[in-house]
Amino acid sequence: MTGTDDGSSADEVPTSGWPDADDGCACEGGDGGHRPSIYQNFYGDHRAEMERRDYAKALATIGGLTAIGSLVAPLSGLSKVFEREYTGPVYSDGVALVDGEGSRIEEGRLGEGEQLTVFPESHPGIERAPTLLVRFAEGEYGGETKSEFTVGGYAAYSKVCTHAGCMVADRDGTTLVCPCHSGRFDPLSGAMVTGGPPARSLPQLPITLSSDGYLLATGDFEGAVGPGGA
Repeated sequence: MTGTDDGSSADEVPTSGWPDADDGCACEGGDGGHRPSIYQNFYGDHRAEMERRDYAKALATIGGLTAIGSLVAPLSGLSKVFEREYTGPVYSDGVALVDGEGSRIEEGRLGEGEQLTVFPESHPGIERAPTLLVRFAEGEYGGETKSEFTVGGYAAYSKVCTHAGCMVADRDGTTLVCPCHSGRFDPLSGAMVTGGPPARSLPQLPITLSSDGYLLATGDFEGAVGPGGA
């Protein structure tokens, strides 16, 4: 099977707060003899030259403020998506795993062979936050997988490739594949490298189930997230 990391055609990622990529204006051309109606009270009146200029300046100011306002609104929303100043742990004991909509992950969310991109509820917007949650039969895990970090067939690994920091977003069978340089990781063996340039595995996240049936971290990733580290 080849597909995205949750087995569907589109990965679940946070979308709220992103600005629209609408940078065009569908303006219709008018005939050359017709002036815009906003100038109807001014054109042809030689006594209103200064008033006409002041009006144009006012329009430019209003237009500029409107443009700035349209940027401020979505950009303020991005503050929760890009928390670049945060340098603390990605997860800590008791932090819930959430999906792209901020919903906590219930035990029955995934079936065997499925996966989902999740985030720490405490800091979903930091660059090191994206996490691959996979689920397989418990007996399929082996190799370098830390079994004490798994629960109910679930295992969680950093989604940030240890080679160049791209997102490990593709699948080839059960193998996790980074689309940037074809790094390959085996989630059934601790996300160890099975191909491509990455020098080390994707770090595993210790997880458990809460008393009310939601997935929680019991600590931070067991290794450095992204390129570098050991």
